[in-house]
Amino acid sequence: MKGSKSSGATRKADTKLDVKKTAAKGKAAKDPNKPKRPASAFFVFMEDFRKQFKEDHPDNKSVAAVGKAGGAKWKLKLY
Repeated sequence: MKGSKSSGATRKADTKLDVKKTAAKGKAAKDPNKPKRPASAFFVFMEDFRKQFKEDHPDNKSVAAVGKAGGAKWKLKLY
């Protein structure tokens, strides 16, 4: 039919979406939750800052407010 996808195109797209669940022989399975690189200093700082901010402002639900406050405090710190 005119304008319809061929069956080969749908098979190709389906294979791209498949997730390999088995590891190759002799290799350990990769951990999908493992970070690709270590966290930067800002992200380490924000982990502690979020905990402190939640204790000081328990009723605040805004992610943007936490980010703005953390960014402002990060600018004030001198390393």
